[in-house]
Amino acid sequence: MEALLPIIIQLVSGAVGGNIAGAAKNLSLGTAGNTVAGGIGGVVLSQLLPLLTNGSLDSALSGVVGHIAGGGIGGLVLTAVVGLIKNAVASKA
Repeated sequence: MEALLPIIIQLVSGAVGGNIAGAAKNLSLGTAGNTVAGGIGGVVLSQLLPLLTNGSLDSALSGVVGHIAGGGIGGLVLTAVVGLIKNAVASKA
């Protein structure tokens, strides 16, 4: 259970970040789409964050705060990117 807690935190904060990004009308994937894309982005960025920073994160960011921040930002970014791609493809069709 201890190993699942960071992933749950990343999923939830990613979903929140995805729904924040989806609040912009031109980026929205719908509530379910925002939540799923955000959750995926949250987990992916939070897992990659230690690799991207070469392990040089402050001790404050290495714990729960790091999982929340990484998850939220990852969810926001992935949802925004997918929303932009969806709109670009829809406008060309």
